[in-house]
Amino acid sequence: MERERAVQIIQALADGIDPATGEAFPADSVYQRADTVRALYFAVHSLSNPVRGAKASTAQDKDKSAPSNAGRPWSQEEDLRLGQAFDAGKSLETLAEEHKRSRWAVEARLVRLGKIPAADSNLRYQSRNNSSKPANEAPAAWIAR
Repeated sequence: MERERAVQIIQALADGIDPATGEAFPADSVYQRADTVRALYFAVHSLSNPVRGAKASTAQDKDKSAPSNAGRPWSQEEDLRLGQAFDAGKSLETLAEEHKRSRWAVEARLVRLGKIPAADSNLRYQSRNNSSKPANEAPAAWIAR
């Protein structure tokens, strides 16, 4: 397996997305546990930025490009704020910035909250059931936000 593909798969798992189907994992999934997500982000960082001959990174080393809430569980309050802001017309990029999460994590959460239909979402990893639709095509109603 190529390193790039391995990173893509691990990144999807870290974002709470099944890389084979494009569907968000259930809240009780092992892939939604904070320690698991942090470990997956650490693996993505390590595979993306290999350092030869250097001392191994510690758990305190953090990927500076990852949003500060990456890997943290979503609270009920945060879900409520996300849903209200999305309904008010805020863009996915703005929501990601406000919640300090990746756009993909915000999209996956909006799917889980029922704000974006899973079959119509423009997630990074499309569902096999949706493979006839181009990955860059999405409903104008929400993607234009």
